[in-house]
Amino acid sequence: MTAPPTLGSLEASGTVRVFVQRFSSTSRGARLARWLALHQLDTWGVPHGSPASDTAAVLVAELAANAVTHGRVPGRDFELAVRPLGRTLRIEVSNTRGECRPPAPEVLRPEPLAENGRGLFLVQALADRWDVLNRVPVDKTVVTELDLTH
Repeated sequence: MTAPPTLGSLEASGTVRVFVQRFSSTSRGARLARWLALHQLDTWGVPHGSPASDTAAVLVAELAANAVTHGRVPGRDFELAVRPLGRTLRIEVSNTRGECRPPAPEVLRPEPLAENGRGLFLVQALADRWDVLNRVPVDKTVVTELDLTH
């Protein structure tokens, strides 16, 4: 029996790996996005319960919850893309409500007594990099990158 491949060996072999799926803009869709992303990472050699898998779970859960809560347009889905880039895992969540944008990473500060609004603060704390990108015509994508070297 051979050991499962690591993200680095998958890319080194010349095989391009990407998981892209659209989900309904509901809490059920957000849960399914998290579950399928972790399943895909496991098949790529990032086992369930590992630090990288657990961190990716929080990132996907927060971004999907934000897409459902703040980016929801009735009848429109959100999209999750997960892809290994060398020793980096890139997670992208896109929704169709481009006018509702989170604050820039450098100015993100949650209110101390607020009952919500800490999702992107968690993303900022866990991701090595993150940003908000425009998608044509009115969509937006929140991108996070997680270095898998530590």
